[in-house]
Amino acid sequence: QVQLVESGGGLVQAGGSLRLSCAASGRPFIIYTMGWFRQAPGKEREFVAAISWLGGATNYLDSVKGRFTISRDNAKNTVYLQMNSLKPEDTAVYYCAARRSSVIVTTTQGYDYWGQGTQVTVSS
Repeated sequence: QVQLVESGGGLVQAGGSLRLSCAASGRPFIIYTMGWFRQAPGKEREFVAAISWLGGATNYLDSVKGRFTISRDNAKNTVYLQMNSLKPEDTAVYYCAARRSSVIVTTTQGYDYWGQGTQVTVSS
């Protein structure tokens, strides 16, 4: 099994920045792709970004392109989400997810492991 633990959420004003971290433990060598999703109150969980663990390929939600950057540190089994120019509509619980495949997908069903989530609140 794989355990994912997120950190770095919080309250920030519009235009500010936050960096989320997700540390994988357990059997991280079986992870090929890691991603971030978010879920706002009353809305479905949506894909934000993903990165292929070995190749470094990335994919982003259109509305975060140019503002968010996903990266990974293989030695630390950790993935990051740098969020800049935050907007109130970015407010959500952000979840880290891991997938046992090197192919990036954007659906929740495509991911095998999930973290507990971390709250991000952007005030206007």
